[in-house]
Amino acid sequence: QVQLVESGGGEVQAGGSLRLSCAASGRTLNTYAMGWFRQAPGKEREFVAAISWRGAYTAEADSVKGRFTISRDNAKNTMYLQMNSLKPEDTAVYYCARGTVSYLATTAAMYNYWGQGTQVTVFS
Repeated sequence: QVQLVESGGGEVQAGGSLRLSCAASGRTLNTYAMGWFRQAPGKEREFVAAISWRGAYTAEADSVKGRFTISRDNAKNTMYLQMNSLKPEDTAVYYCARGTVSYLATTAAMYNYWGQGTQVTVFS
């Protein structure tokens, strides 16, 4: 079993930054892709960013490309999402997830473990 716990969410003014963390316990993350998703009120959950098991490959949604950076530290069983130049439209609950594959996974169907989410609110 894998438990994922997100942290680092909060309220920030537009243009500001936040760094989300996703700590895993239980079975290690090392051989699996990891990802971040978000869900805004009244909207579907959407892909934000993904990283391959060694961290060599990453992918970001067009809406966050150039502003968000995903990374991971397998020794610490932790994944991160550095979010810069935040916009009000980035407001959502952010979820981390562990994939079922080792390469990049950009759809929710490719993930089988999810955290409880952390709220990010960006005000103008």
